[in-house]
Amino acid sequence: MGAAQTAVRHGQRRWFRGGLVRRGRPGAARYRRAGPIWADLSFADLARVVRSRAVLAAVRDATLAGADAEAAAAPFAAGPWLFSHNGAVPGWPGSLEPLARSLPAAAVLSMEARNDSAFVWALVLARLRAGDTEGQALADTVQEVAAAAPGSRLNLLLSNGDAVTATAWGDTLWYLTEPGRTVVASEPYDDDPRWQEVPDRTLLAATRTEELLTPLKDPSVDAAPVRPEETGS
Repeated sequence: MGAAQTAVRHGQRRWFRGGLVRRGRPGAARYRRAGPIWADLSFADLARVVRSRAVLAAVRDATLAGADAEAAAAPFAAGPWLFSHNGAVPGWPGSLEPLARSLPAAAVLSMEARNDSAFVWALVLARLRAGDTEGQALADTVQEVAAAAPGSRLNLLLSNGDAVTATAWGDTLWYLTEPGRTVVASEPYDDDPRWQEVPDRTLLAATRTEELLTPLKDPSVDAAPVRPEETGS
């Protein structure tokens, strides 16, 4: 493996999907199915021969049923990026209607699917294309969505093939560093004592050799009323 190996395990089993990046080849390749992983008899044989410097994999069940099938299954992809969202946005789609006005019409009309994860990806991608770093794009998107839809669970994961950037916001997130690789996952998949839990409301940036944790500001804290006794008045 090369720079980073990433995995998101959503704890549900209806859809499974993955994406990978090959050195020297443009863009990322994806393999997605709208069915349980054990129903795909070719997957194990395919995985046996696949090699990549960066892999993003996810297994999930839809928060709400929809007609988008595989198109609604992450990873979403554009250029060098692969993106996945573990969580849910309460009140979707109405809660995020004001944020749609911040996107170009073409970005909304070209969304792969009509679900909360695809819309969050559209917000992230717009920031990336505007020149934001991956960490800034994720952090600003999380805070914007959390302000518009309090109670959202926004564990986002983004990989460019050389690094992985992720947020812990409402769900668990762990990372494991071994010689030559880093794994980021919703929960440990074995008993290795080197697993480290990412604190909630935190941005994780990781390569195969280092990790950086940055606290994220919760917009709901600013919005919460302060009682007089807390201010000393």
